[in-house]
Amino acid sequence: MKTILHYKAGSYLPITETWIHEQIKNLKKYQPVIYAHDKENMDIFPLGNIKIRSLELKKGLRDPFIFFNEGWNKVFNFYPIFAFNLIKDRPKLVHAHFGPSGYSFLKLKKMFNFPLITTFYGFDLSMLPQQYPEWKIRYKRLFKEGEKFLVEGHHMKKCLIDLGCPEERIIVQHLGIDLEKIKYVPRKLLDENKEIRILISASFREKKGIPYAVEAFVRVKQAHPEMKFILTIIGDSRGTSAEEKEKKKIFDTIDKYNIKDCVKMLGYQPYSVFLRELYQHHVFLHPSVHASDGDTEGGAPVSIIEASASGMPILSTMHCDIPEVVINGESGYLVPERDAEVLAERLEFIICHPKVWEQMGEKGREHVEKNYNVITQVEKLEEIYDNMMTER
Repeated sequence: MKTILHYKAGSYLPITETWIHEQIKNLKKYQPVIYAHDKENMDIFPLGNIKIRSLELKKGLRDPFIFFNEGWNKVFNFYPIFAFNLIKDRPKLVHAHFGPSGYSFLKLKKMFNFPLITTFYGFDLSMLPQQYPEWKIRYKRLFKEGEKFLVEGHHMKKCLIDLGCPEERIIVQHLGIDLEKIKYVPRKLLDENKEIRILISASFREKKGIPYAVEAFVRVKQAHPEMKFILTIIGDSRGTSAEEKEKKKIFDTIDKYNIKDCVKMLGYQPYSVFLRELYQHHVFLHPSVHASDGDTEGGAPVSIIEASASGMPILSTMHCDIPEVVINGESGYLVPERDAEVLAERLEFIICHPKVWEQMGEKGREHVEKNYNVITQVEKLEEIYDNMMTER
């Protein structure tokens, strides 16, 4: 089997980046090897016989060796440990995950003359170049020297073109989810007096729009005091000042309306808990927005795809590539960004018409099976690799 190198600047793998792991572990025709700066959550993302190379030489020399590599990289623009491993691994192609990863591998690409594919995921083509204009210049070099660029949908494709990427080098490649793990279960309200459970799963970042979701929930709750509601939120702040600010905004909104008794805050949870909670809830709520710092979803949150595949009706926004995932009026509803009033109106309709839940769930599952099945999408990814080999 030919070796494909998957490179991700930073660690492999944050708990919120499951989609990268799904791409790599499901490869059939190619043997992956992973390069990353550090490792985390290896218990959540088991690699089996897939090798992972990081900046640490071995445990006893971890800190000094990382310091040496980082210093060398600042001067010569590449990590010597990666150059050494490239000689051993001899990959036929490198697939970089996120724009900065692609850029940071250009020196090694030139040294070893391998083709480079870079996948963009969101912040790297929205917030990053807006906040740090030097990335617009760096991306011009990446677009010139890299062979292909993958995006999740057509909104992301347009964003990449606007940054200067040649259109003919861009490929729309949907992310895939494991439909063997996510079974379809129709949502039904078997007892009219039973509580209706609404789920949010997202990091506490402005682009997730959680305060608008809470506002909408409150409006519906106030309009229907005869009904029982539970709002569950999976997620938390990662400790940055921006996320701590958003966390305070979320908690302040909950306190303002005195709804602690019907809001469950679960914090960050492993994937298994997220799956469990999917099946214990009726509606998935994810009103993404364009953040003030330029951050966006880029494509569409994978959690929306997974919730739709599980049989849940989705309520989200007309944001980035979410309209490619949620079929408005069929598998869920999409509303304008930052409009809690319209969000509440659609949420109220879904809640008060439980007979549409199963219909929306069926449509969502069908759409995901056709367009976001990880097996199908990895096959398409391997076709891209095949074509790259042929072109070389």
